[in-house]
Amino acid sequence: MEVNRRQFLTFLGTGTAALASLATGIPALAKGESISGKTADHLFGLDKAPQTFQAKFNPIASTNKDDVVLPDGYRYDVIAVYGDKINQSGDTFGFNADFTCFLPFEGKKDHGLLWVNHEYCGELEFYVNGYDALKSDPDKNLRTAEQIKKYLYVLGGSIIEIKNENGKWQLVESSKYGRRVSGLTPLKLTGPASGVAKEVIGTFANCSGGVTLWNTILSCEENYMDVVGDCKLTNPTHYGWVIEVDPFDPKSTPVKHTALGRFSHENTAMTIATTGQLVVYMGDDATDQYVYKYVSKGKYDAAKGKANSKLLEEGTLYVANFSKGKWIALDYTKSEALQKAVDDKKKTVFTSQADVLINCRIAAKIVGGTPMDRPEDVEVHPIDGSIFIALTNNKNHSNFYGHIMRMFEKDNNHAGEAFSFEIFATGGPQSGFAAPDNMAFDSAGNLWVVTDISSTSTNEGIYKSFGNNGVFFIPTSGEAKGVASQFASAPVGAEMTGPWFTPDEKTLFMAVQHPGENLTSYDKPTSKWPHGKAAHALPGVIAITGF
Repeated sequence: MEVNRRQFLTFLGTGTAALASLATGIPALAKGESISGKTADHLFGLDKAPQTFQAKFNPIASTNKDDVVLPDGYRYDVIAVYGDKINQSGDTFGFNADFTCFLPFEGKKDHGLLWVNHEYCGELEFYVNGYDALKSDPDKNLRTAEQIKKYLYVLGGSIIEIKNENGKWQLVESSKYGRRVSGLTPLKLTGPASGVAKEVIGTFANCSGGVTLWNTILSCEENYMDVVGDCKLTNPTHYGWVIEVDPFDPKSTPVKHTALGRFSHENTAMTIATTGQLVVYMGDDATDQYVYKYVSKGKYDAAKGKANSKLLEEGTLYVANFSKGKWIALDYTKSEALQKAVDDKKKTVFTSQADVLINCRIAAKIVGGTPMDRPEDVEVHPIDGSIFIALTNNKNHSNFYGHIMRMFEKDNNHAGEAFSFEIFATGGPQSGFAAPDNMAFDSAGNLWVVTDISSTSTNEGIYKSFGNNGVFFIPTSGEAKGVASQFASAPVGAEMTGPWFTPDEKTLFMAVQHPGENLTSYDKPTSKWPHGKAAHALPGVIAITGF
């Protein structure tokens, strides 16, 4: 039965929230609480009287303006850009910001830590590492040791302390928490494939991520292959994992959890199954790659706090077969197909679970995973527990605009092995968006989606009508279910990435990644965001207010 969105929110707002927990398996609802304390109508000032969607904000039109364009009544402040000082030691904010995650200090709503991913160098090399000279002969990697050090330092992630003072979010440059976790940082390995090395150096190609139930950060290594080559690294098996960082402990050593598999991770979405087990959903952001989930062997116990991290070390990794609606275990000990797999030279492919995890893509293909159209962000609906998957595009399947899929686990058991799915929204001129990428939910279950039209295609050909990349608001229930309205537009050449709300949902953090990308000369910038008069654009992170 289709329930009107406001009727459903009213339903949740009464003493019947415990009924909703039967469908979601979320303990908070069983106690009569909503996920974030109240529904997200207050985002748009709708606490009292029911109003139509159009009253929330006036959607903007597509544009190619070199700025972050927002609806009337909203504003943004730049919190940090590449090169900003983030601590007393002089560490600096990394390049090409992506995923953001805000963790407030206890008892504070306007003061906390912001984790920000730094994905790749791109145009940085034009004006820092002298890549103009290298470009003349790309087959010869002429980067010096010093250039490689600079390259690796600007990748990974930044922990920055931020504070809202007089209505404006600002960076605390002298923070004791400010920290870089970069391509030069030592990390530990956990799980079945930890035997490849006692310690690995560096994390990079960090795309999106997630937050754990014990208040740590999960950051995802995506397209690590280019960095391995550019920086003359010898062992690619050290990269392509999910890392965990404790932002509140500056002395802690980050870890790479090998049980979650090795591939081009986009993000993680964590939830608790009705069985009490921890479940992590993940997508492999590449053409014809797969959707995965990890189910812990043990059960989550809130009282154990950060010790729950051990749940990410032992469990079962599954790949989705959409034609059968089945999750297939990538378990060497139980899969005859994995045990008997041989390559073209009749050589055994896998000899252990570690081999399976290191070579996830091969294993997923062997057991019958379904190749997908670039599965990027995967998110769990905060009210009904359904799974949303952003499939960005796949020209090989004539899917140029992408779409968003909605998955329903059988009996709403996230640890189960059967599911069904539907196409929730499709990109194209008829919907106003194309190439869906990162997603986030507000507490009312509305979906916020950013787009990832490549900078070489933006404002060109079939993508011309979409203008610059944008941010879209899509209700997941009610009369406007599946209808996208544009909330923001990015500067020239940029993506808006990593949407993350503060707990009171009065601020939306986002990164502005690769503004002015594809410049061919440092002296001829294609964007001057955010300073306007600067010689070149700078990627960074912003705070949007006005909700």
